[in-house]
Amino acid sequence: MKQRVITALLSLIVFVPIVYVGSVVLTTAVAVLGLIALFELFRMRGQSLLSIEGLIASIALLLIVIPFDQEIVGTVYSSTMLFYICSLLLLVSTVFSKNKFNFDDAAMAILGSIYIGYGFKYFLLIRFEGLRLLLLALFIVWATDIGAYLVGRKFGKNKLAPHISPNKTIEGSLGGIFCALAVSTIYFFIYPLDFSFGMTVLLAILISVSGQLGDLVESALKRHYQVKDSGRILPGHGGILDRFDSILFAMPVLYLLTLA
Repeated sequence: MKQRVITALLSLIVFVPIVYVGSVVLTTAVAVLGLIALFELFRMRGQSLLSIEGLIASIALLLIVIPFDQEIVGTVYSSTMLFYICSLLLLVSTVFSKNKFNFDDAAMAILGSIYIGYGFKYFLLIRFEGLRLLLLALFIVWATDIGAYLVGRKFGKNKLAPHISPNKTIEGSLGGIFCALAVSTIYFFIYPLDFSFGMTVLLAILISVSGQLGDLVESALKRHYQVKDSGRILPGHGGILDRFDSILFAMPVLYLLTLA
């Protein structure tokens, strides 16, 4: 527990100022986090990101996180088109890899790029729209994690998804939502946003639930690949996917509800 707290504090000391500064600093940091998360996914699959397929998947992910339009020989290619080309190249690789890279591997690389890429993409888009909205989302996710852990540990009896994550309980999940509501209410009266209190409550519930779903999805992923943590980059916490699993689901939901 001590190691987890120390790592969490050090991470916040580094991460929060980067989020505050925003701009190219945050974009670069988020792109690096996305690549590390993709590396963890490849490693769970038994593949290497330091390969032709890994390079293509990395480019595909960056095309999502940092979209752009590029003119090549007089034709303008969008990020979506270039991502599609990367997907085709991954499929073509299955033909020439001598069974070292199959269709399941290609599917993992493509889906992983989408899963990680869009989560971080919407993180950046929300930040560039304003710091207060992003902080609200982060506080809701963090409050949910803390509340679910404390309430679940104290009162948890009924398993939420025992076949995926046997330690998570329904009581803990509800406790996480309650803490998210409490934190969002306090935040609303200190830093009011451009929508009503009722909308803030709705956002708190939906972000809390989507964050928990993101956590469960990553748990299912680790269960499928039979690993305890996605990585070891954060002592006591695991890898980047372990720490950002909730955020990868919560950010798209927040963006679609408020900014789309």
